[in-house]
Amino acid sequence: MGFRFLLLNLIFLVAFGAIGFNLYGLQVENSDYYHKRVQARSDYQKELKLRRGEIFFTDRNNNEIPTALNKDYPIVYAVPKEIDDIQETADKLSKIIDKPEKEIINDINNSESLFSLLINKASSEQIQLINKLKPDGVYIGSKQYRYYPFNKLASHVLGFVGVNENYPEPTGLYGIENEYNKKLKSGDEINLTIDRNIQVEAEDVLEKLVKKYEAVGGSVIIQKPKTGAVLAMANMPEFNPNEYSKSSIENFINPSVQYVYEPGSVFKPLTMAIGIDTGVITPDSTYHDKGTITLNGETIHNWDHKSYGKITMTRVIERSINTGAVYAQDQIGDQRFINYLYKFGFESKTNIDLPNEVKGSLANITKSDARQIDFATASFGQGTAVTPIQLINAYSAIANGGLLMRPYLNKDKGPYIKKRVIEEKTARQVANMMESAVRKAKIGSIPEFNISGKTGTAQVPDFEHGGYSDEYIHTFVGFAPTTAPQFVILIKLDKPNVDLAGRTVVPAFKEMSQFMLNYYHIPPDNLPEE
Repeated sequence: MGFRFLLLNLIFLVAFGAIGFNLYGLQVENSDYYHKRVQARSDYQKELKLRRGEIFFTDRNNNEIPTALNKDYPIVYAVPKEIDDIQETADKLSKIIDKPEKEIINDINNSESLFSLLINKASSEQIQLINKLKPDGVYIGSKQYRYYPFNKLASHVLGFVGVNENYPEPTGLYGIENEYNKKLKSGDEINLTIDRNIQVEAEDVLEKLVKKYEAVGGSVIIQKPKTGAVLAMANMPEFNPNEYSKSSIENFINPSVQYVYEPGSVFKPLTMAIGIDTGVITPDSTYHDKGTITLNGETIHNWDHKSYGKITMTRVIERSINTGAVYAQDQIGDQRFINYLYKFGFESKTNIDLPNEVKGSLANITKSDARQIDFATASFGQGTAVTPIQLINAYSAIANGGLLMRPYLNKDKGPYIKKRVIEEKTARQVANMMESAVRKAKIGSIPEFNISGKTGTAQVPDFEHGGYSDEYIHTFVGFAPTTAPQFVILIKLDKPNVDLAGRTVVPAFKEMSQFMLNYYHIPPDNLPEE
């Protein structure tokens, strides 16, 4: 009995001694190691909780559609301090990771390291091999990544979360991700004015247009004139924000707000609006067109090399007559012309909520030695430089009865009136002049609707040799219905393989307009009388 009691005490003593020894090892000898592991796990869990705010599209029923969200992907990582046989572990990993064995050894050969990332976004096959081969000191975890479920859709609007030489940690780069980076990092959501269905249609129309006419790129912007809200902003070439590293950095620049170009004849309605608002012309004012006009030793021709004789200002818009725009600008006067272009928002940023917006340039007519030929060409959109967002916003002012709005993408910003540019009567008269142009040209007209719009075919400047190249940029800007405009559409096509915008962007505008009219169930404003 005494022997058994002593034996039992001895067993308990040995057992508690072993436990005590292990506790000493855990709490004293290896305390720093395990503290770091617990701290690393704690920091990791904390990071997962601080999830980036999501971004949402909308639709006509105001449904929120997630378009930039967070997704946890599996990762494979090593704890080098736990690896006893570096060579054996590297040999097993070489069967899983597409990487030279020497590089794997270099990644895990650090007896003091507690973490070495081996595979980002591990595939299911890689996970299966890890579980099967069980490499020493190698684990499976998860990591939060930004995910864009619609891939390329509205890529220039959204931007992406990534890293570059200036930001080694993931941050918002380009687009809304950059503009609202602080809010999104804090977990706040951003609800956009972009309508997913309209955006899809705009990108489809643009893609077909670019491919059909072998253009180098293009843009489509759709805006609500009453509020300034941007419903769609499509650009080509685009990129996939889920795989941004596969795209050229040039593709990340948003052409709608960061590129300038000479718009061409799409500028003529603005010249007419200035002339009518200052009272120097009316839609019915006439002048005698000789087909050419010579100023400062340079001769301006009409695009079709025709002369029209006595002609009204409305006819100037219908036939896109260069000399008619020159006549209107001459009646306005140089300084008044400049002042109104400032009011329309040219030579300043629109303040749309996108990063790195540029402002265009009126330098050719505001320079101290500006000549009359400079003002003449500016009247029909040559020599001046604008961004697509500036141009559509100016047209939206005409569609909005003369009020210039601030364009915006974040719903929380809401409408903001910047200024009155022209009187409501002037805006209505110019809209009617453009409606007459669309109706008589027929290409862009839609039965039972009054549509207002104007084309522009501008030669691309030759910066190397001076003058202009034989390449063109096509633009059409229009709105509908004329009597109560619900949307404004800008379509721009860069360097297509045909000369005239009437063959390219005008049919595309008609297609996009028909979609918008049907999508919003807009009632006709031009029903035939019974």
